[in-house]
Amino acid sequence: MTESEIVNKLARPEDLLPGVLNLLPLKKRPFFPGQILPVVLDVEQWGKTLETQSESGQDCLGVVYTGGVPADRVSREHFRSIGTVCKIHQIERNENQYHVVLAGLQRFEITDWVADTPVFAATVRYLTDLEARENDLQIKAYTTAVVNTIKELLPHNPMYGEELKMFLNHFGTGAPSRLADFGASLTTSDADELQEVLETVDLVKRMEKTLVLLQKEVEIARAQTDIREHIEAEVTQHQREMFLREQLKFIQKELGLSKDGKESEIEAFQARLAELEVPDHARKVIDGELDKFRMLDRGSPEYTITSNYLDWLTSIPWGRYGIDQLDLDAAERILDRDHEGLDEVKQRILEFIAVGRMKGGISGSILLLVGPPGVGKTSLGRSIADALGRRFYRFSLGGMRDEAEIKGHRRTYIGAMPGKFVQALRECGSSNPVVMLDEIDKIGASFRGDPASALLEVLDPEQNRDFLDHYVDVRIDLSNVLFICTANQLDTIPGPLLDRMEEIRLSGYLAVEKVAIARRHLLPRQMEKAGLKKRGHLRVDTPAIRRIAEVYAREAGVRRLEKMLGTIARKAAVSILKETPLPVHVTAGRLEEYLGQPVFSREDRITGIGVVTGLAWTALGGETLDVEALRSHEFSRGLQLTGHLGNVMKESAEIAYSYILGNTERLGVERSFFEQALIHLHVPAGATPKDGPSAGITMTSALISLASSKPVRRSLAMTGELSLTGQVLPVGGIREKVIAARRMKIRRLILPAANSRDFDELPDYIRSGLSADFVSHYEQVHALIF
Repeated sequence: MTESEIVNKLARPEDLLPGVLNLLPLKKRPFFPGQILPVVLDVEQWGKTLETQSESGQDCLGVVYTGGVPADRVSREHFRSIGTVCKIHQIERNENQYHVVLAGLQRFEITDWVADTPVFAATVRYLTDLEARENDLQIKAYTTAVVNTIKELLPHNPMYGEELKMFLNHFGTGAPSRLADFGASLTTSDADELQEVLETVDLVKRMEKTLVLLQKEVEIARAQTDIREHIEAEVTQHQREMFLREQLKFIQKELGLSKDGKESEIEAFQARLAELEVPDHARKVIDGELDKFRMLDRGSPEYTITSNYLDWLTSIPWGRYGIDQLDLDAAERILDRDHEGLDEVKQRILEFIAVGRMKGGISGSILLLVGPPGVGKTSLGRSIADALGRRFYRFSLGGMRDEAEIKGHRRTYIGAMPGKFVQALRECGSSNPVVMLDEIDKIGASFRGDPASALLEVLDPEQNRDFLDHYVDVRIDLSNVLFICTANQLDTIPGPLLDRMEEIRLSGYLAVEKVAIARRHLLPRQMEKAGLKKRGHLRVDTPAIRRIAEVYAREAGVRRLEKMLGTIARKAAVSILKETPLPVHVTAGRLEEYLGQPVFSREDRITGIGVVTGLAWTALGGETLDVEALRSHEFSRGLQLTGHLGNVMKESAEIAYSYILGNTERLGVERSFFEQALIHLHVPAGATPKDGPSAGITMTSALISLASSKPVRRSLAMTGELSLTGQVLPVGGIREKVIAARRMKIRRLILPAANSRDFDELPDYIRSGLSADFVSHYEQVHALIF
């Protein structure tokens, strides 16, 4: 008695299998009983199905072929009527995918639908295979034919032998139904043909169809073998010819018949030129240099100079352009993949690509990404290059003082080289790469020249089509290059250079955005650097990441946040090697064990009489400033300023002092308070340089608070320039200042009326929970602060 007969005596499959099954669609080909295969499922689409299956306590799942319809578009109509019930052997989650190992058990037919939307479920009827009796000669004949046909496939693909061995070990030759399904699953037939085999319950007809598919597979395998043997014969012949050529070269060298190095170099130069579309003016120069090169002796000092010059001339990709990929959907996916948040910036880049698509190409464009350190300017440039399908080249202008770095050295100097832009074209191999000029706001100048002035020609669409490098000394067209510059601030960029660029501002991140960035990008990267490859090595809670962003890394960007996460990953590696139980779990309460005492305090704002919170913009993002006013003594009259203030900020303090003295009655303060005392105005922290006019109304409010002995409202911050007549003038950096206020849990803002449009253009998630009062005169400020 066979194993299958024993099982059938004990219990029938339809008695053990559930009557209602959760269903999974198969896009590529159907699943047969007896098969054991891994299946990859998307977490977002089918995670709920697997969770439902797990909660039900069943280990059986129905898989049904859906005719090539993508998983996200599958509906009830796409499911075939017959599928295979499978036992789930293993489920493993890897990031956004489930890896599931399924073993086919039995055919079933869908009789009724329980749920026709994900999670799909149906009532099923199990189809019993019509097994053959031992004396059924027809079945035995078909079984022998199928086995022999599979044996014909073995010489063509050794993998068939391994699969056949596994099948025979598991089922033997006494299971013709399983053999028919196994033979069909071996073939590369169309999915519809395989589904037809699956739907054939009658064993004789099924084995007949399987035999037809196997015969086709044998013919295909024989044809593939013939093609492979033909190619191998050609490769062998090629190798023989190459060997003979090497022998011929050696014989020619021994007889003095081989070409010298000069001829080989000339042939190499000409081979490069044959693949390029060199313009006439450049071709004329190259031909002249080649003629001169032929006349030079190898021992001449001019030989190496001319050879290097020709090498550079023929390495420039004249007339070779990459094809732009102006697909907005693909560009949006790439930007979302590489960067979290920055919705306004992404939208601006998509608009830029859309304009390029309407024009038929992107050329003559210079973008300037301005923002604090660590907000993703450089990586955003790389993502733009990926979205366009262009090669990317980056170099830093920080500290560059020699204009030869831009326009190249003249060939009269020893060790002369072309400038960075010619090097970029050569390295990228195309005339339209994306070139990033990093840190353009930190470019310098010296006795060697002014690189910023040299960039004027490069970054002008009207001039760079005839860019002249001192070394190459041939006009080069840079008008198809996309230039992307980055800067932390605009003050140090020369006006004529700034006028040539299209500015895109990147502001700082909110704590919520930092948590998302850390979870998706920073933490996985730091874990990989620390060798924590398994997901079970380190677990950092979301509240812990939020606390790191708030009290350890409160800057606008995410560089310090990444450093903190790197510290945690390294210390977790030490703990793992000391055999600490896995995973290493980092909670908000344990952060001090890993990172020490917090750098920032949640309650570090100063309050009281004479203290007002202002908002400031710096190159590192928005900040809050607590302006303090104190009546020092009555020995003399005047105003003393401290806090490392710049000239403009000192003038703002003097304007505030003069405005109050001229309007004491309207402001409700005693004039004698200022006439008989020295007033000290301080802006912490003293070691940090500060400048700008935006603290005008803040200083005025601090002085009035001191004179009236009234503290200003709590959770209030302000910014705005003050004139002598009390007008509140507009200021810059509203987005950064609002983000700084949110970071400090400030809920009410006073802003210049002229900046109301800047506030209204901010995304809803930044303005949410904030109230802003817009003022045009200081009397309005005075009415709001007490």
